[in-house]
Amino acid sequence: MVGIIIASHGEFAKGIYQSGKMIFGEQANVAPVTLMPSEGPEDIKKKMLDAIASFDDDKEIIFMCDLWSGTPFNQASSLLNGHEDHWAIMTGLNLPMLLEAYAARFSSESSHEIVAKVAGVAKDGVKVLPETIKIEGEEKKAKPADSMPKGAIPEGTVIGDGKIKYVLARIDTRLLHGQVATTWTKTTNPNRIIAVSDNVAHDALRKQMIEQAAPPGVKANVTTIDKMIKVDKDPRFGNTRAMLLFETPQDALRAIEGGVSIKELNLGSMAHSEGKVVCTKAVSMGKDDVETFEKLQKLGVKIVVKKVPADSEENFDEIMKKAKEGLGL
Repeated sequence: MVGIIIASHGEFAKGIYQSGKMIFGEQANVAPVTLMPSEGPEDIKKKMLDAIASFDDDKEIIFMCDLWSGTPFNQASSLLNGHEDHWAIMTGLNLPMLLEAYAARFSSESSHEIVAKVAGVAKDGVKVLPETIKIEGEEKKAKPADSMPKGAIPEGTVIGDGKIKYVLARIDTRLLHGQVATTWTKTTNPNRIIAVSDNVAHDALRKQMIEQAAPPGVKANVTTIDKMIKVDKDPRFGNTRAMLLFETPQDALRAIEGGVSIKELNLGSMAHSEGKVVCTKAVSMGKDDVETFEKLQKLGVKIVVKKVPADSEENFDEIMKKAKEGLGL
């Protein structure tokens, strides 16, 4: 796997490394190196060499530095000499750029290929609100093509094979957030993220926040459970690769009982509240939750417990057992 060295003035490299770990999970062959006020060029160069020595393979390396022409960049540049065919340097480090590099390592073993892909994402990661702010020197970008059918398409029209494709169905109290918008989106490649929630569909502010949180190239929207059941049966959605997000297992059960063809549910998080017991760091359950999951399992739905794709799958039976014991069931 391509090695990544994150290099910065001060603790920035360690901070963004921790942020990436929180969103994308533990990563092999990645090391943050820092240039502290009391240190000089040779100190960070040694840290870079030590990091490279700790990797499984030093053939393909990417240096992600904070500033062009800064000391971390200059020392990385000196190490690049003689390795130009397999090593590469990027500057202007930001979190979208780092996460894209993590994702790209799954499909490419070339540092040059990864850098070529990541460079555009780093620029696209700079966004502003309100959208009325005009960014100097930037022309208005065309919006990504919408894969969903337009209102003008007559009912009964069959697009593609007429069946919506579900690349991921997830239960997550927070619905669309960093781990979902980056990690899961990159590993499942949807062209539409759909938050299925009656509560959010009738909450204008939450609905707007979810729609704005969509990653580049992916459309996000919020719908009610009943409308999602209708969409599942609509042949006009045949070219749609959808990621479904549910706040609760109860919402997921309603959708599945209504005919939404989901065979697997990713359990990401369920917030703690009064009457619930803590089962894992991310999952708390009440009596109704336990009963709902049992109904889902009887319907043949597999429950996969993972916060991010890189995590190992947790034992759902053990989680249910802990919930029942804590609730006295």
